[in-house]
Amino acid sequence: MQLALENISKKVGAEDWLFELSLLPRSGEVTVLLGATQAGKTSLMRIMAGLDVPTLGRVRVDGVDVTGTPVRERNVAMVYQQFINYPSLRVADNIGSPLRLRGEKNIDDKVRSLAARLHIEMFLDRYPAELSGGQQQRVALARALAKGAPLMLLDEPLVNLDYKLREELREELTQLFSAGDSTVIYATTEPGEALLLGGYTAVMDAGELLQYGPTAQVFHAPQSLRVARAFSDPPMNLIAALPAAQGVQLVGGPALSLRLPMAPEQRLAKLTAAVRGSALRVAAHAGDVALPGKVELAEISGSDTFVHVATAVGELVAQLTGVHYFDLGAPLTLYLDAAQAYVFDAGGALLVAPQRRAAKEVNDGPY
Repeated sequence: MQLALENISKKVGAEDWLFELSLLPRSGEVTVLLGATQAGKTSLMRIMAGLDVPTLGRVRVDGVDVTGTPVRERNVAMVYQQFINYPSLRVADNIGSPLRLRGEKNIDDKVRSLAARLHIEMFLDRYPAELSGGQQQRVALARALAKGAPLMLLDEPLVNLDYKLREELREELTQLFSAGDSTVIYATTEPGEALLLGGYTAVMDAGELLQYGPTAQVFHAPQSLRVARAFSDPPMNLIAALPAAQGVQLVGGPALSLRLPMAPEQRLAKLTAAVRGSALRVAAHAGDVALPGKVELAEISGSDTFVHVATAVGELVAQLTGVHYFDLGAPLTLYLDAAQAYVFDAGGALLVAPQRRAAKEVNDGPY
């Protein structure tokens, strides 16, 4: 199935919920809608589903205009943050209901297989009211997957689950999506989730579509500072800078040896240097730039440590792999390979991005 959104916009009263945008998700692949709360992701998905009609623009499916076609007349599977299950049916019957409507065989086996992959096989004989919110969400997700609709809309489906289970289910969902033929639209606020799901990513902010393309490409080459901010967790470190003979002079700090693609008349413009937390180190490598400072905060999250350091160029957050301990107020120097820095012009447009690394390192290494 080929879904196409053409010049879509949405106004509610005097408010613009979606500014004019066009989007052509890849048929049979995952498209991630990435953005903070109120970025417009849910509004866009409701238009895709037929729950809402755009103020302007057209929704086409396989070339046919379905803009005014209600959701009940479309073959769409949806899972939202607020799960919906049939309360009078057992979990097994909830999951199997789409299969029975299609008259499929071996329904019990297919239900058990899906339930096992979503870690709810032990609840098949229970009713939804006997489950926790996270368990009910997985039932709704299993039923949507069982439907096998050509268009699957998932609006932050894992947000109510605990951290460990989210990590496990992300991997399972990636495999399930790749094994199916559905076009999947998956909304999330988490950059890490977008990277894990792969496919294509549309970055949204305040109702605007900022950038759309292969997920790795959007992550490594954000077209603007707004995209870079949205696609970074922890938030990207932003440092005021100026053009210099060596490349980029950090205000209050050292210079970065970078080649700027700027015309002579732009050489006096203010710049923003941006560094991901994972590019900062506490051990020096040959040719690194040193950024001395003092520890303000160190927090452990999962298998990473985020250390906040007050430096002459501002507070920087380094994302260190593993568990590390730092004394508050202790001196600490962060090190940066200048080639890992981004540079944006005064208007926020990308000027310089780090060179892409080998494919395996991009896929397996920290971001």
